[in-house]
Amino acid sequence: MIGSYVAVGDSFTEGVGDPGPDGAFVGWADRFAVLLADRRPEGDFKYTNLAVRGKLLDQIVEDQLPKAVDLAPDLVSLCAGGNDIIRPGTDPDEVAERFERAVARLSEAAGTVMVTTGFDTRGVPVLKHLRGRIATYNGHVRAIADRYGCPVLDLWSLKSVQDRRAWDSDRLHLSPEGHTRVALRAGQALGLEVPADPEQAWPPLPPRGTLEIRRDDVHWAREFLVPWIGRRLRGESSGDHVTAKGSLSPDDIKHRIASVA
Repeated sequence: MIGSYVAVGDSFTEGVGDPGPDGAFVGWADRFAVLLADRRPEGDFKYTNLAVRGKLLDQIVEDQLPKAVDLAPDLVSLCAGGNDIIRPGTDPDEVAERFERAVARLSEAAGTVMVTTGFDTRGVPVLKHLRGRIATYNGHVRAIADRYGCPVLDLWSLKSVQDRRAWDSDRLHLSPEGHTRVALRAGQALGLEVPADPEQAWPPLPPRGTLEIRRDDVHWAREFLVPWIGRRLRGESSGDHVTAKGSLSPDDIKHRIASVA
């Protein structure tokens, strides 16, 4: 029975792509916190989301880990290193060494540390050529999990998110349905009974023609790819002026989810 949960990470854990009614993001971690809170007496659950979009592993370690350690929760989820891996010339072996030090530090303070693998990017424009590097990093994450007894939120094997409806229009972040499926998979990683199957089949889609696909690709490149490259060239991050959500009430999360469902 998990009475407290802290989420640590970047845009994936912040919930980018899953907007609430006020424009702030919900995301898989918030949805997962609701699943955990429903197994506790009312009011007997604490949840804190420290994740901020765009953060590199060292920034997460410096800014978020001390807060997570101070909170000493029953459960911490750690998803970090993805923004490092997609940078040119990054060595996944070296990133994994730093990731392991973060896991070791959290393991001393938290009851359980759940780690997360990266997605299979074979169908993602721009990122599909990084598939081998991501797979290498995932192998390290799994080995680290074995050494520290961490449950693994395995996103590489989550086949349902290969569907384009699992992704936001920027093709880099999950849609609300994608975040929901990850929250369900997180529950499974802890051996919980979950209310739905994260691998549930999607409804069939009508076929798309070549012209429609090409038009969508051009729109995506203009609206998302070019600005993303521009930020990289300028050394900017999407999270430069973003503050972590902090402590959240599971009841408030439920209301926000229901209002946009």
